[in-house]
Amino acid sequence: MKQEAVRGSRLVLIIIALMASLLPAALDSTIVSTAMKTIVSELRGVELYAWPFTIYMLCSTVIIPISGGLADIFGRKPIILIGIFVFIIGSALCGMSQSMTALILFRGLQGLGGGVLTTSVFTIVADLFPPQLRGKYMGIVTSVFGISSIVGPLLGGVITDYLNWRWIFYINIPVGAVAVLLILLFMPNFKSEGRKAKIDLPGTVFVVLALVPMLLAFSLAGSSYAWGSWQIIGMLLLSAVMLAVFVRVETKAQNPIVPMTFFRDRSIWVTLIVAFLSNAVMFGSIVYIPYFVQGVLGNSATASGAVTIPMTIALTITANTVGVFATDKSTHFRKMIIAAFVCGAAGAFMLSTMNSGSSYISVIVYMVVFGAGLGVTMPISNMNVQNAAPIEQVASATGATQFFRSIGSTVASAIYGTIMASTMAKGFASLDLTGIPEAIQSSLRSSQVITNTEALSAIVAQVPPDQAAAVQAAVLEAKNVLNSGIHNVFIFCAFIAVAGIVVSLFFKGAPMKIVHLREKKDAPPAGSDGETND
Repeated sequence: MKQEAVRGSRLVLIIIALMASLLPAALDSTIVSTAMKTIVSELRGVELYAWPFTIYMLCSTVIIPISGGLADIFGRKPIILIGIFVFIIGSALCGMSQSMTALILFRGLQGLGGGVLTTSVFTIVADLFPPQLRGKYMGIVTSVFGISSIVGPLLGGVITDYLNWRWIFYINIPVGAVAVLLILLFMPNFKSEGRKAKIDLPGTVFVVLALVPMLLAFSLAGSSYAWGSWQIIGMLLLSAVMLAVFVRVETKAQNPIVPMTFFRDRSIWVTLIVAFLSNAVMFGSIVYIPYFVQGVLGNSATASGAVTIPMTIALTITANTVGVFATDKSTHFRKMIIAAFVCGAAGAFMLSTMNSGSSYISVIVYMVVFGAGLGVTMPISNMNVQNAAPIEQVASATGATQFFRSIGSTVASAIYGTIMASTMAKGFASLDLTGIPEAIQSSLRSSQVITNTEALSAIVAQVPPDQAAAVQAAVLEAKNVLNSGIHNVFIFCAFIAVAGIVVSLFFKGAPMKIVHLREKKDAPPAGSDGETND
């Protein structure tokens, strides 16, 4: 079936609709994290603090491969509209929540919508543009994540301080409504040919059974349960068994949600590993740099949140620059990916050298190096799997890329948390608190107190003058413990980036195809559109 061409102002309106669809999902993590302290205070659920994030990540990750397969069967338009509606309904219910249990439940619903949106938007970009133009627009759409990282913390703080935390969820409703209207009016229903309209129910069931225990294990390991506990080991074993069953089911399925042929194509499976590793590296900076600035350097929460802005700007610039250069069919993706991980490794190593004497400016410089490299991997990962996959499986391939990114963040979160917790537990246990009042000793062994400048000032103010020097020395020693944990996290980040360099040596750039869903023409002979970018 021949799809109609989309040009001019109609194309511009569709791009605006896609960015409006993606923006609420991209903003979600940063804007909610700013308000979460206020939320748990009002809903009285501090012990459940992490669960609104965990359940969102869990549900959005699980739905990604499923939504990609459904979009290949039924078309992009109904799937993205369902994603927007689910996200809007989830947002409204989150805003009306009267308990932490209700908030967690509705955040899961919101996560389902967010996962569908992330996959759908990048798939539709592939539908709209041929590979020669796709990189430029992939970079433009990717910049939404950069914008959200800058605007999210500020917007979340303003809404929480001057309106009410519930509006951080309600604000998604008008933005989503605009996206729905534009999509309904202007976007055709891009649909892959060659996929039968039959849902792979066994594959859907077993991918959920494989992913849920694995994601729960990595989310809870090191915090709620020890890594070696029977709960964590049991969940990982169950996940492994279900994954094996899922693979077997998919090899026999007529219309698999994750075609196993992807893992026989080096252009695809190496790219998926690259996506996994790049997100794993990036997660360390997003979480632990603000922690360092506030806890070790003693700057304000505002300053700790703002420190990631230069990195985000560098990441956005490189993502868009790569998109422009990727329009040239002679671009060598492999060299660019290797350079990206080299910058990531260098940036992570520089970040690992920080200490209490580091300047705020030096942190920013290290972050820019770090972010500039990693910004390269995002558009290339999407473009390469879309170029490599058969046209009728573009949505599934895009979903697989987003899925591996999400898994990379989840696994990295658990590992970094374990590194940080074990380092601090050992360091705080060995603190020399001789001469420190017993009432203060427990506070100096608490990471929450050490990272809170106001709390530390209040404690020091209550100490008798003859004990002030000992307390100040203990505070400095405790901050060094925090610094050691962050140092270890970034050393591990650097090792992951080095692993990315090694993997990138096997990266194979897929040749850019002239054919795409708007122009159903016969594919040109192999090699007629340029050499493979490897």
